[in-house]
Amino acid sequence: MLSTSVVALAEMGDKTQLLSFVLAAKLKRRVPIILGILFATLANHFLAGYLGAWVAGLVSPGVLKWIVALAFFAFGAWALKQDKLEENRNLRGAGVFLTTLIAFFLVEMGDKTQLATVALAARYDSLVAVVLGTTLGMMIANVPAVWIGAALAHRVNMRVMRWVAAGLFVLLGIIALLAWNPRT
Repeated sequence: MLSTSVVALAEMGDKTQLLSFVLAAKLKRRVPIILGILFATLANHFLAGYLGAWVAGLVSPGVLKWIVALAFFAFGAWALKQDKLEENRNLRGAGVFLTTLIAFFLVEMGDKTQLATVALAARYDSLVAVVLGTTLGMMIANVPAVWIGAALAHRVNMRVMRWVAAGLFVLLGIIALLAWNPRT
């Protein structure tokens, strides 16, 4: 639940959500777009979660506590920044699913939701639960973006969503410092 809610809120107004809007508007085939997002997210977040679990095994619990807390504080600040999507990615000749899969995987690289997955996997012992939770959060934020498209973008107050996501990340940082129980 934590992974799902953190990522769903952090994804609001994020560049990957903007990509979902763009893909839906340009390619107009919802199901292959949604499946591309799902498989790209599973692959990307599994790699991120694996990295987080690996890092957790390399450092002491005290150091890990500070790394995770500082990461969440940084994500909180980052969540306040409005993302912009660069539209110079060209995948001509690829089908809708493959275009979405590749574009979404690449745009998610180094994104705050991917890095949050690293931090969550470092904090919690169940890699599968973290990856499934973060993937569900991405789908909660992106499926409506694909399905409803631009009409939804104008109805959701992204500024408020960014502040809620920032507050949640800061709260997670505080919890990491105050209630740290390594890898539970």
